Amino acid sequence: MFNEIDIDKIDRVRGMDITVVTTATNDDEGRALLRHLGFPFADKDGKMQQA
Repeated sequence: MFNEIDIDKIDRVRGMDITVVTTATNDDEGRALLRHLGFPFADKDGKMQQA
């Protein structure tokens, strides 16, 4: 995610949780919005779809 970080210099694993709340009324609307914003989604075969 952060290519500029030298992974060998990391002393411990850190994480980040992000919650996105939308006004979508169903999953398809929500996915369409997030896909439009550039969020990556995998298809049914597990392959990443282009945003």
